[in-house]
Amino acid sequence: MVQTDEELVSQCLKGDSSAFEEIVSRYKKLVYSVVYKMIPDREEVNDVSQEVFIRLYKSLDKYNPEYKMSTWIVKITSNLCLDTLRKKKQDTVALDDAIGVSSNTDTPEEALIKNQRSQLIKSAINELPDKYKILITLFHSNGLSYEEMTKVLNEPMSIIKNRLYRARLMLKAKLDRARKEEIL
Repeated sequence: MVQTDEELVSQCLKGDSSAFEEIVSRYKKLVYSVVYKMIPDREEVNDVSQEVFIRLYKSLDKYNPEYKMSTWIVKITSNLCLDTLRKKKQDTVALDDAIGVSSNTDTPEEALIKNQRSQLIKSAINELPDKYKILITLFHSNGLSYEEMTKVLNEPMSIIKNRLYRARLMLKAKLDRARKEEIL
């Protein structure tokens, strides 16, 4: 029988380390995905992901079962990512190695074009201010709803919607400029 997140948390608080291992197993892909999309340094992604689970473990007693565990974990993850980015105080971040997005049916040219588009989009997202970057990541990459984002970011719905709209406009403008530069 599969245990609920609430049951696992209760067991962790009683000292059952296997219960925490199950929580890590359930949510490691989610955490890694959020960190990977927010932190441009690939080497740092693993460190930040591990730190998320350390913080999660230390704050298990604060978990409120009224909310989904995934929402709470994304909140911890995004806050840690923002803290990490603030410490670096970088306005723009260099891209790392190419992202493998090709399928078995892609020709080398198609794979290169997809790769370049992916890099262009990732670069444009990384150039956004943090308050906009996180919204693009949470909504488009992680599929969080507006309501879930209000809980994760602790902001009113109107601010979430407004910032996401602005983030999309800024992203579109950056991508349009990049396309025009390619043509010239």
